[in-house]
Amino acid sequence: MKNRKSGRAELLKAAQLEFEDHGFDGTQTNAIARRAGYAPQTFYRHFPDKKAIFLAIYLDWTQAEAQGLAKADTITAMIDTLLSHHVAHRLFRRSLRQLTSTDPEVAAVRAQSRQQQMSALTSRFPHLSNLEALTLIFTLERLCDAWAEGEFEACGISKEQARSSMSAILTSALRAAPKMG
Repeated sequence: MKNRKSGRAELLKAAQLEFEDHGFDGTQTNAIARRAGYAPQTFYRHFPDKKAIFLAIYLDWTQAEAQGLAKADTITAMIDTLLSHHVAHRLFRRSLRQLTSTDPEVAAVRAQSRQQQMSALTSRFPHLSNLEALTLIFTLERLCDAWAEGEFEACGISKEQARSSMSAILTSALRAAPKMG
């Protein structure tokens, strides 16, 4: 018999895969439980509903992104971290954007997460004001989502041109920061 902690972890992993394959609206809690190797009712021993597991995955997602960014020691590494993270979770991010605009609870969790991102950014680069940090977060987030969705290429802009532009934006924002590559 599987223990409760491993059951939760297995459900989280299965849910992430389901959300990546089918988006939030196309994912059912029964499918999450079955994908994790459990009977459908097991889901509700760990999560009250589909939104709760979605938010748990989002918080894990932001933590993984933050860890990747903390290790990045150059502008290029930072951009690559952001882009790879957004590409790998494209459909999840699409669901997140949609839910943020329609669900106050998701919007509140996302705002709290962005405040943590802002705090981490201003701690690492103290010359940035909160407004500058948040503007940079919003800008890069939208550009990374556009990259992941193929919007640049659809408009005739190569991925390399888009990456270069993102690097220039980040370089400009961090201009007074300690030297980075």
